[in-house]
Amino acid sequence: MSDSAARGAGGSLPGELLPWLVAVAFFMQALDTTILNTAVPSIARALEVAPLSMKSVLSSYSLSLAVFIPVSGWMANRFGTRRVFGSAIGLFALGSLLCGLARNIHWLVAFRILQGCGGAMMVPVGRLTLVRSFPKSELVRAMSFVAIPGLIGPMLGPVAGGLITGYLHWSVIFFLNVPIGLAGLYLVYRFLPDYRQSDTPALDIAGLMFFSSGIALLSYVLEVFGEHRLGLASILGLLALATLLLVLYGLRSARIAHPLLNLVLFRLRTFRAAVGGSFFTRIAIGGVPFLFPLLYQVGLGFTPVQSGMLLMPQALAAISLKPFMPRILARFGYRAVLISNTLMLGVMICLFATIGAATPVWLIVVQAFAYGFVQSLQFTCMNTLVYSDVAQADAGTASTIASTAQQLSMSFGVAGASLVAAVFVPDRFHTTPAQMIHGVHEAFLVLGVATVISTLVFGSLRGDDGSSVSRHGAADAGAEGGALAAAAPHGS
Repeated sequence: MSDSAARGAGGSLPGELLPWLVAVAFFMQALDTTILNTAVPSIARALEVAPLSMKSVLSSYSLSLAVFIPVSGWMANRFGTRRVFGSAIGLFALGSLLCGLARNIHWLVAFRILQGCGGAMMVPVGRLTLVRSFPKSELVRAMSFVAIPGLIGPMLGPVAGGLITGYLHWSVIFFLNVPIGLAGLYLVYRFLPDYRQSDTPALDIAGLMFFSSGIALLSYVLEVFGEHRLGLASILGLLALATLLLVLYGLRSARIAHPLLNLVLFRLRTFRAAVGGSFFTRIAIGGVPFLFPLLYQVGLGFTPVQSGMLLMPQALAAISLKPFMPRILARFGYRAVLISNTLMLGVMICLFATIGAATPVWLIVVQAFAYGFVQSLQFTCMNTLVYSDVAQADAGTASTIASTAQQLSMSFGVAGASLVAAVFVPDRFHTTPAQMIHGVHEAFLVLGVATVISTLVFGSLRGDDGSSVSRHGAADAGAEGGALAAAAPHGS
């Protein structure tokens, strides 16, 4: 590792400023998805497509992240953190600019994929730079700081999206990233340390092709099934081909020394439960933000600004109650918290199916606040459990696998939520508010039940699993404070 040489090449950002640079990149990505969710109905009208068809705009970005995140660590080691991180910000900003200029949904989807290529490298490479720049005694503080944008973005995004679509053109949503990206590019190439490995192994290109093709086909199957483009035989054929490609990747990864994703870590019970449980739980959670604007704006007739305001309590709950979550884990342990919290999460998703024209606004706010708390607790638990039994040398691989599964499940969640809603909306091009409300209600119920079923994954855990992280049973369990929250990756 040529760390010392990298510091001298181009200067290094002072320790107190480096987290700010990484945090700006994290904020760009966190804001992007949430600000777009609120604008879905408005963009659909502008592009003359049905609101349910906008799922491809959301899922294509998440899918692009899932496909390209596995390559980010290898690229940073091979080409250096400064070059890759700067390229990531540049691609993200360029994709944002082109998205704002797009005037049909096909080009918008294509440019969202380009945007996702940049986003896939921003977060993992940003974390990697922090890990290599700070000693362990200061790493918790740095990680805690850069995790804040992951919570502020979802809080500001819905409101900003509502204001922009209510008073400006929807393309401004994407143009916002351009000046931020240009400023980030200057800071990256002027100050960011440049770490790289001199003995980077060759990229597993065949594995990348197997994995990427299989994942892309799975997402496509969900999309076309929801829109009934293909017959059942064709859909089953594509599903079988996607499964075959992923199986081939699994077989290949077990036979080579440096696979794209090292699946050996799944032998660890805690890692297996955390990633598996996170995958199935996030499928439901990933579909919820897509359904809210359809319910509030298309079904109930709220303006984009009002719709965005109704989503703020969820983010406020996540931020204000975050300090209590480590104490909850220390008191009850991972197994008890994950089982009980997943059940509550499923029930609360089902309760969104009770929101109708007669529901008072204060009750919607209370439901959103409660959902925000249990959702944030769920993310904190799943994200930190991943590393409880993973050796330090395998932490990077564990993070890559967890991030890939997270983005993949969110992509599936959007496609799945749209699929369920489309089943119950007879004519999505001429949908009445009552029909939209009914379809969204049914989608909430299906996602809620699926979340409850995912509780079975966490049943494999033992009572003391993850105690090295949660401090469950320790005498000073209440002293871990923000350490656990800080350990949670971006998106918690």
